[in-house]
Amino acid sequence: MQQKGSGSSSVSSVARSLLPTRRRLRLDPATKLYFPYEPGKQVQSAVRIKNTSKSHAAFKFQTTAPKSCFMRPPGAVLSPGESIIATVFKFVEHPENDEKQDQKSKVKFKIVSLKVNEPMEYVPELFDEQKDQVAVEQILRVVFLDVNRPSPQLEKLKRLLAEAEAALESRKKPPEDTGPRIASEGLVIDEWKERRERYLARQQVEGVVDSV
Repeated sequence: MQQKGSGSSSVSSVARSLLPTRRRLRLDPATKLYFPYEPGKQVQSAVRIKNTSKSHAAFKFQTTAPKSCFMRPPGAVLSPGESIIATVFKFVEHPENDEKQDQKSKVKFKIVSLKVNEPMEYVPELFDEQKDQVAVEQILRVVFLDVNRPSPQLEKLKRLLAEAEAALESRKKPPEDTGPRIASEGLVIDEWKERRERYLARQQVEGVVDSV
């Protein structure tokens, strides 16, 4: 009886592994990372990542070319409905010959996700601790864009990069209500001190006059 149970258990696990994985994230662009083609330079791409599940979800970038590419952020934990724009940096090599550069790159990126039970700080170790629960969301292939030829993809990339930069700058700024409140409280205290000192000085002067 025990052997039969273990056998059915292994069969069910195999069956689960064959089922299509329910995705937790929605990507925009969905299947490609567009980069401006500028040989000899470090260029940028961007992708909007939204958590469409009902639970918190962690995601992580992986790439076949870690020496020439890096991501900002490399991963994060998103609450239900939350979205983030990730920026991808890549160094573009010079073509080895004068032939027209192929617009498709062999470099690929993979985004994996993991369900988490509560809000938490992102750490890469999350994915090592729960390897069995990690789902592959999408494999993105690189497509180069001609910077001298306007296209919807190039315009969209510029908008995404501008949004990502604005979001990064806003995170760098201190909270607006913290600094001014402290400064105003300090000014009020200083003004009160000055009034009290003037009052005491006047009292001293009046006391001296009265005594004379």
